[in-house]
Amino acid sequence: MHTFKIFSGLSATLSDLLNSLSSYATSRLTRLLLSILSCGPIPRHIAIVMDGNRRYARERGLRVGRGHEAGFESLKGILEQCLRLNIRCVSVYAFSIENFTRPQEEIDDIMHLAKTNLKRLSEEGELLHRYDVRVNVLGRRSLLPLEIQQSMQELEESTSSHRSSILNVCCPYTSRDEVTTAIRSAVSDARAGLIQTDEITSDVLFSNLSTQKSGSPPLDILIRTSDVKRLSDFMMWQCSSNTSLEFVKTFWPEFGIRDMVPILLAYQRKVVLSRID
Repeated sequence: MHTFKIFSGLSATLSDLLNSLSSYATSRLTRLLLSILSCGPIPRHIAIVMDGNRRYARERGLRVGRGHEAGFESLKGILEQCLRLNIRCVSVYAFSIENFTRPQEEIDDIMHLAKTNLKRLSEEGELLHRYDVRVNVLGRRSLLPLEIQQSMQELEESTSSHRSSILNVCCPYTSRDEVTTAIRSAVSDARAGLIQTDEITSDVLFSNLSTQKSGSPPLDILIRTSDVKRLSDFMMWQCSSNTSLEFVKTFWPEFGIRDMVPILLAYQRKVVLSRID
């Protein structure tokens, strides 16, 4: 029995050591890859449809809410990688207005997670402060519970002086609602005499989009995970002819550096070839 305990202890120690070595190797490899990528052209703005949280959870027999929790952890990792590459702006599709039609239990889980994570970002936002990230919440936040609206406001205020980078959290958001709001804003300006009706052009409407008002640069790459090939009402106007659309099979909670590298290399190749042409 004593010998068994010794071997059990050694096995546990060896397992911990291997996990530490694996984590260390992964960290070193990540730094190396980011260093290589930083030598090429870097996108200014990446948008992400974080899809696959529910399927990730269901395939593992977990509550859907656990999938959304895992998705938040993935977001933190990807955000830091983008910031280390000096990608100035990251926009994420956190919650669609259409998602309010989902089962109430799932909506409650998402709202609870949103409240918890917004508070964590606000109180423990070392990453946001280290990289000087300003957070903007884009969308119809009036549809959310008041306590979540308050948490969003506190997070925006706590990062309002940051100027180096931008994180746009689109929640609750749809592109159609964003465009409709931009039209109403332009019409309101016309009624107030600030502009003439015939001065309402596509450029004027575009300048009234929430992303433009938040100071976001043009959208270079839009990524959607979980092998779904549609925009689902996300930044449809911003996806101009110069935006690269990337659809990957990986579920969002599993999305990492191995998925980002091919996307960024493809972007760099596109930019270099355009300069040659």
